Amino acid sequence: MKVKIKQWNAVAQWRWDTGNKDGADDGEGDVCGICRVPFEGCCPSCKVPGDDCPLIWGECSHVFHMHCLLKWIGTAASKQQCPMDRRPWATAERRVDNAPPPTT
Repeated sequence: MKVKIKQWNAVAQWRWDTGNKDGADDGEGDVCGICRVPFEGCCPSCKVPGDDCPLIWGECSHVFHMHCLLKWIGTAASKQQCPMDRRPWATAERRVDNAPPPTT
């Protein structure tokens, strides 16, 4: 029996690696804490999700759309603090899990 494929359509799905493996913390681990839009979407300022609307991690382990956080930090009410736990905001350095630790 010979089969001839006339047409095929590929389907793909992507997700940001937020470090939240199972989402069991509060059921809302995959949404921005500021705009409440899923990380796979984009912030209200952007039209297309992906690299043009990146995520940013804090040392406190909270994750936000970068544009949402920049807008939040730019307000006087933020006092340069994380919007989730009110610790002073410090951006965490992210590295790939398989990468060797930096040498000193």
